[in-house]
Amino acid sequence: MVSRQLVLTLLCTSLLAAQEPAQPATVRVVVLHEAEGVDGAIVRVGSAAASTDRDGRAIVRVVAGTHTLIVRRLGFMPDSTRLVLRAGQDTTVQVVLSEPEGELAAVVIGATRSERRIEDEAVRVEVLGQEEIEEKVMMTPGDISMLLNETSGLRVQTTSPSLGGAGVRIQGLGPRYTQILSDGLPLYGGQSGGLSLLQIPPVDLGRVEVIKGSASALYGAQALGGVINLVSRRASEEAARELLLNQTSRGGTDAVLFAARPFGGEWSGSLLAGAHRQERADVDDDGWADLAGYERVVVRPRVFREGAGGSTLFLTSGVTVEDRRGGTLAGRVAPDGAPYVEGLDTRRGDVGGVARIPLREGRTVFGARASAAAQEHEHRFGARRERDSHVSAFGEATYTMIGDRSTSLLGVAVQYEGYRNRDVGDVDFTFTTPALFAQAELVAAPWLTLSTAGRVDVHSEYGTSFSPRLSALFRAPWSGALDGWTLRASAGSGVFAPSVLTDETEVVGLAEVDVARAFSFERAVIGSLDLGGAVGPIELNATVFASVVNDPLHADAAPVLGPSGYPRLLLSQSSEPDRTKGAEFVARYVEEPWHVTASYTFIDATRFVFSDVAPGWRVAAPLTPRHAVGVVAMREWEGLARIGLEFYYTGPQALEANPYRDESPGYVIIGALLERRFGPARLFVNFENLTNSRQSRTDPLLLPARGRGGRWTTDAWTELAGRTVNGGVRWGF
Repeated sequence: MVSRQLVLTLLCTSLLAAQEPAQPATVRVVVLHEAEGVDGAIVRVGSAAASTDRDGRAIVRVVAGTHTLIVRRLGFMPDSTRLVLRAGQDTTVQVVLSEPEGELAAVVIGATRSERRIEDEAVRVEVLGQEEIEEKVMMTPGDISMLLNETSGLRVQTTSPSLGGAGVRIQGLGPRYTQILSDGLPLYGGQSGGLSLLQIPPVDLGRVEVIKGSASALYGAQALGGVINLVSRRASEEAARELLLNQTSRGGTDAVLFAARPFGGEWSGSLLAGAHRQERADVDDDGWADLAGYERVVVRPRVFREGAGGSTLFLTSGVTVEDRRGGTLAGRVAPDGAPYVEGLDTRRGDVGGVARIPLREGRTVFGARASAAAQEHEHRFGARRERDSHVSAFGEATYTMIGDRSTSLLGVAVQYEGYRNRDVGDVDFTFTTPALFAQAELVAAPWLTLSTAGRVDVHSEYGTSFSPRLSALFRAPWSGALDGWTLRASAGSGVFAPSVLTDETEVVGLAEVDVARAFSFERAVIGSLDLGGAVGPIELNATVFASVVNDPLHADAAPVLGPSGYPRLLLSQSSEPDRTKGAEFVARYVEEPWHVTASYTFIDATRFVFSDVAPGWRVAAPLTPRHAVGVVAMREWEGLARIGLEFYYTGPQALEANPYRDESPGYVIIGALLERRFGPARLFVNFENLTNSRQSRTDPLLLPARGRGGRWTTDAWTELAGRTVNGGVRWGF
């Protein structure tokens, strides 16, 4: 009887308890860094989340049970811990966030838009950190060409030997397919010109993010081959000022000032001001400038705001003024017996802004980006003058939803490109492209992350296009030798909106150009497979890739003569695709005080050549070496000195319209860098191209007679300056 009454009593008690709501557990979290509260950290316990206040405190209420507490804040290593909570329990947890131990440890990538750390990205992103940037600053403080050229899979190609213009090839694709961004903004226009690389000083860069392969799914019809995102240096808690002075043995002079400081509260700012000068240099004494002369001034102020709850605001503006001259030197003549001076005067200005506003305790984020740029050019080809203006504008809004295992993004954007030429008719264009895009990432399992993205662009000239991309990240699900190894697979298609502004037309001017027929989208399918991991202190990465570009735009000799009296340049789209396949291998050894990087790149790029007397045939794409090897070693004495050595081998390249040879020889470039600190000053000297590899040592740069479009030079397949020494001082004050 007693037993039955006890059972009934327990049953009634359980039923009453089930009818009453469970009392939640309270978790009080204090987030610290160096004994001070961290504002704007996202605290997540199960499905509940909150952001910390100015004292680094947050309160989260959850149901009783076992939960994982996760704390994230941009610029810090994330932290997590396991909690077992009882109903009604009030628990206080202290979390101490640490800064990244390594260069790439907690870098949150902006170019992929997912707000994930680099190691969690399904898309392979290569990051050049502050240390690599500082090394290249001492080599070429006036531009970013060397910084990019010495990155695996990237090749800076000289597109205009007379004026020194250059573009970036990513995995063998043409320079026009590469989108260059500044803090996520297209400040250099939808299609970056050949001189953009030479007008961007690297002194104020914090890192460089590189996405190889089609990025049209996120960035539209100007990112067919990939994206290079230049991320600026942020102001630290203390003011920083640095003056760099540099002089080269070839008559180059650089003076760059960088200053950054907090303004108090949530605001800070930075300023870059640079003056650069290069004398025209005739290295082989043939009367023609192998190095174009220029005078350039660059000014770029930036403003940053780090608000409560993780909101951010970034504003930038810039002005560039440059006068550039090439061609014959004073008193000298071209092979036809007459002087020929080529020049380009540039006046450009830009403004832009990026905003990030977390909502719903950080579970959703509203983002906005906008920019506008205008530039005026006056280009001289001997006695002929071409004056043009180029205006671009961009706006974008995104809405990101962040879950425990997934992140999704919706966005709308619009891009405007306008070009006007005052001296050449029928070349003006106006392109307006509204777009809708989306991205979703899912952590399907601890060993598998999936990412998909798609974009619809409505181009005012070429119509509607759809660009999808699918990526996957596989982590080794077992421990042992392959613990920590990852495999990334990515495939996508994209489009490129061609125009008369190409690498080839920059050399000869638009008056010398014919268009075979109306252009249409260039369309590509690109895929890659990437394997990465570490063996002790050695980080290894191997990538295989392939691409097919349909309806590619090519430049050939036209059957009619132009103003120069020589065959015009004919732009036409080929009915046969351009094909590229290849592989990259990179090994990094980091064991203080040594940093060693070795890389090998293989590229097999082909295009189709038509013939009036034969069906046509496939040939190697010009200016694309099949083999490239690089080894860079750096030894550093912390805070005192560093010494660096570099070795680069570039294999033979197919040449086009070159009367001296059809294929270039391979060549080797060796360099050395020395730096020594004396108090606030760092003295440096850089020995570049010690092997004195120079094109004019093999063949003349000048053509014996003017070529197609009236050009006077062959394409540049190697260095033009030869052995160069530069040195200077970086003074912090």
